[in-house]
Amino acid sequence: MPLHAAVQKKILLFKFDARTSRGAMQQHVVYYLKIWSDLEPEIIGVGECAPLPGLSPEYGPEYETWLYSWVNQFNDLHLQEDNLLLSELIQNFNLTYWPSVVFGLETALLDWQNQGQKRLFFNYFSNSEAGIPINGLIWMGDRAFMQHQIEKKLQEGYSCLKLKIGGLDFETELKLLRQIREVASSQNLTIRLDANGAFSPAEALQKLEQLAKYDIHSIEQPIKPKQTDATAHLSRQSPIPIALDEELIGLVESKEKLNVLSAIRPAYIILKPTLLGGFAATQKWINLAETQGIEWWITSALESNIGLNAISQFTAEFDLKREQGLGTGQLYENNIPSPLQIQMGKLYYDATVNWGKLS
Repeated sequence: MPLHAAVQKKILLFKFDARTSRGAMQQHVVYYLKIWSDLEPEIIGVGECAPLPGLSPEYGPEYETWLYSWVNQFNDLHLQEDNLLLSELIQNFNLTYWPSVVFGLETALLDWQNQGQKRLFFNYFSNSEAGIPINGLIWMGDRAFMQHQIEKKLQEGYSCLKLKIGGLDFETELKLLRQIREVASSQNLTIRLDANGAFSPAEALQKLEQLAKYDIHSIEQPIKPKQTDATAHLSRQSPIPIALDEELIGLVESKEKLNVLSAIRPAYIILKPTLLGGFAATQKWINLAETQGIEWWITSALESNIGLNAISQFTAEFDLKREQGLGTGQLYENNIPSPLQIQMGKLYYDATVNWGKLS
């Protein structure tokens, strides 16, 4: 029996202005990709296509029109179940540079193949046996707003905080870090920073030396991507381990991926399946990184609970060595009700809680 696809648009509303060094967002538009067959139309696989402005290479005003057009092409082909090899679908539909669509398609197919229960992988997490340690994300804002977030995350039991920096006066950000260390002096607290490319190559090392005084675990993308020589120099000189994030986006061929990793030699890479082209693509990055002795963790990228659930279940397939970046589901006023729960700095899948409707 042929497969059918459909798209459902949803506008997610932030509880506050979500700020990075690239600007602020009040809403995030995502698209739910649904897959089903005539044989069992009640079994529907759902994936999420959630391109990010300023990051996703395919993001633009034509995205929605293209996505609906692509779904029509999918339906016109009357694909059978034995014609669902992901790599062939990517090639046949020319999806190589549409990573968010590949992620949505891959997760929708996995969900459909597993009876549409939103359990894509069967492991300790999706079986509700244990949680995944995650970092508590601190968003940019004025000093009072950031202080409030920090205090709340510490009270909630997080052992790892991730701060987005580069949006305030640098001296104010240093004061915030000093206060965190003073307040959490008796705690074994890990602090990660994410600059989103906020520093210039000329000033980056001097700023990293000042930040290092506060025992920083790592800093993501201190300077903008596509400056390989400057980033490589910084990676060798920095007193804080460098993690690559935006630097990975848009790289498709294994050779170009390996060239970047070999040239820069970062301590870590941050893997966002929505921005990298799904789970198979993320697995390739992991394999390349491990051959280079580079460590990694997985992060969601402002997806709704549909995408976050898929990424979390995939993440639990690995032997995790540190906190992952999977806690963004609480940012929205109108997220999809889900079994995902956060307790004491860990993300859990509570199978006793039902999923809400996509609308």
